Amino acid sequence: MTRLQNAIVGGVRAVLGHVPASWLPGGTPDPLIDKRVALGGQQSRVDGPDKVRGAARFAAEVPMEGLLYAAFVHSTIARGKIAELDISAAQAAPGVALVMTYQNAPRMSVPPPIGMTNLKAAGNHTLPIMQDAEIRWNGQVVAVILAETREQADHAATLVRVRYDAMAARTRFEEGKASAYTPESILVERNRLDKGDARRKFAEAACKVDAVYTTPWENHNPIEPHAATIVWREGKLIVHDATQMVHGTAGSLAKIFGLKAGDVHVSSPYVGGGFGAKGLWDHQILGAAAAKLTGRPVRVTLSRASMHRLVGGRTQTEQRVALAADADGKLKALLHQGYGVKPQHSVCDEGFSLTGRSLYASESFDIVQHYVDLDLLANSFMRGPGETPGTFAIECAMDELAHALGMDPIELRRINAASRDPVSGAPHSQNAMMEAYDLGAARIGWDRRTAEPGMRRDGEWLIGMGCATGTFPFTRMPGTSVRITIDAAGDAHVASAAHEMGMGTATVQRQHAADRLGLPLDRVTVTIGDSSLPFASFAGGSSQTASLAAAISAASGKLAVQLMRMAGNDTPLAGLKPGEVEFADGGLRSVEDPARHESFASILGRAGRHELSVVGESGAPLEILKYAMHSTSAIFCELRVSNVTGEIRVDRLVGAFDCGRILNAKTAASQFKGGMIMGLGMALTEETLLDERTGRIMSTSLADYHVPVHLDVPDIDVLWTDIPDPRTPLGARGIGEIGTTGVAAALANAVFNATGKRVRDLPLTLDKLI
Repeated sequence: MTRLQNAIVGGVRAVLGHVPASWLPGGTPDPLIDKRVALGGQQSRVDGPDKVRGAARFAAEVPMEGLLYAAFVHSTIARGKIAELDISAAQAAPGVALVMTYQNAPRMSVPPPIGMTNLKAAGNHTLPIMQDAEIRWNGQVVAVILAETREQADHAATLVRVRYDAMAARTRFEEGKASAYTPESILVERNRLDKGDARRKFAEAACKVDAVYTTPWENHNPIEPHAATIVWREGKLIVHDATQMVHGTAGSLAKIFGLKAGDVHVSSPYVGGGFGAKGLWDHQILGAAAAKLTGRPVRVTLSRASMHRLVGGRTQTEQRVALAADADGKLKALLHQGYGVKPQHSVCDEGFSLTGRSLYASESFDIVQHYVDLDLLANSFMRGPGETPGTFAIECAMDELAHALGMDPIELRRINAASRDPVSGAPHSQNAMMEAYDLGAARIGWDRRTAEPGMRRDGEWLIGMGCATGTFPFTRMPGTSVRITIDAAGDAHVASAAHEMGMGTATVQRQHAADRLGLPLDRVTVTIGDSSLPFASFAGGSSQTASLAAAISAASGKLAVQLMRMAGNDTPLAGLKPGEVEFADGGLRSVEDPARHESFASILGRAGRHELSVVGESGAPLEILKYAMHSTSAIFCELRVSNVTGEIRVDRLVGAFDCGRILNAKTAASQFKGGMIMGLGMALTEETLLDERTGRIMSTSLADYHVPVHLDVPDIDVLWTDIPDPRTPLGARGIGEIGTTGVAAALANAVFNATGKRVRDLPLTLDKLI
């Protein structure tokens, strides 16, 4: 087993206590791959009408009597101690009920870190929170103000006076590289990969490229700011949170406050965008602590500025990629080395160096990454963590190699596309990357591209085309559970503590349950987003759909057994075994003789039961022990660059995806386009601006941190191969992150084709082109 596989199996044991022998890797495709009614269609999201009407209640909209509003005072130094803290004016301000500092905060344990072996944790860093006078980053909360209104709390926060004893802080990336540390593992995979004597083969190769690519620190900006409404009732903690880690947040808060797991209830039915940001950060913990002190409910709603100071994002990276090939373009050596920022207290690995291990069949590899430990906010997961900055470097380098060889960039990728995992030799579960390239090239009209840069123009505009590969691994989280309840009318109710962040989770699982149980869509309901429901892992790593699909499949199998037992002998199904029946027409029927059928309502009615409930678990993703499992994409871009101002205007983006079976064409297209727009922002505008003298983040609003808006977004086409993966539930793999990976490289490569200028430093701002 690889380290990642060991970690996943370890996580299963941690959650479930054992790994059943029945969860071994199989090769039989899910029968619903080919027997689908609702799945695969253009179903609208079930939560759409409530959101349009304003009936969907988000975390900052839960009404409570006696509610207090929180505001934060942030530190203005990166390292040191609080020498003097004057809160008297704030305490005397109108409406203020409490000012909480390290001097009166309740005792709290360090947040347990999120990880594969601790699926009931959600902490993003391992620092004490408001337990002492020490300052560990610029932006750390030094005081919490609770007042009767948000305006009163914000005003009182301006009245707090703090004097610090500042210490020398490590805030400069270039200086930090000299003392960077090299972890043994990255995301539990061995960090250093040295295979096939890559340095010698690089030196001897006929053609080679060797360059450094950089990506900036990026911040999350979901449309819904981080928020929580918190109350203590009879010693129990109730949190209405904007989280993509319901059970992890509940489990972490229980540890922090010394509570039993059942004494924390987290509800999060709707989340207005997560992208990796909506985990457990200081604001929920501080809100719960302040609510405990006052005995009143508290609402925490972070401003954009507070979000940038308290919620980590994508780390800055510096990556050297060196590629060597023979005269025919066959890769002889792939070297990928670099630096990222990861403070020792951060728990997130930005595994950019993992990208090149799976895409191309190089004869040799030399891969390692290092981390710079700075006195900054902990970095965290951001859509396509690792692969998003990693594909920028690898795919730009592939374009540079193609140009050096005088070869079409698609042809170079075709020559080197891996037929098996290039490192382990494991077979692919399913891979059609080059079919995706064929689809995308035809759609964008790749034959119009000129190999020589700068040859196409329209007045002052230089026109170019570029392509790049995107990749993201398949993941299915262990222990995810679903409860299916059949009521007296024969309708099905599906429940799990899963998450809806805008990607259509409830919609797709409703479709799945309807097909699985032989019911029309209007007879299936789905409830998610509450820690009182059966366990579900975090919504991340493009893992949730496959995890829930496996759990629904397991639950339906249990349901068939229970229904057959309940039916007894006085039924058309008498004498049949569970394996000899199937769900159809609102009940069970014989596979061999479909006329032998009985409805759910009839079975329950004869048994005198009002309902029947079963719980199914997803099981361990042991398919990854045998197969290499990645989704891939081919991203294409056509753009123009002004030879006067350097302005870039993107005319078209095309994404062709190989992600297994697509379960809902409408929600999938939305996910792909949203991911590509996020990649567009990474390529052209997004950059967190840090004052390295003080460690202060300067770009703390949407006026300073630029995300794409409507006029920035070009025509986007999305296509997919729709080839089912026989090793996954429903034949599907995750699609949440694959849309972002590869986009920045495709734009950078198109800029080179337009101008002949190779920009290796994101974002691609006009000052780098004029």
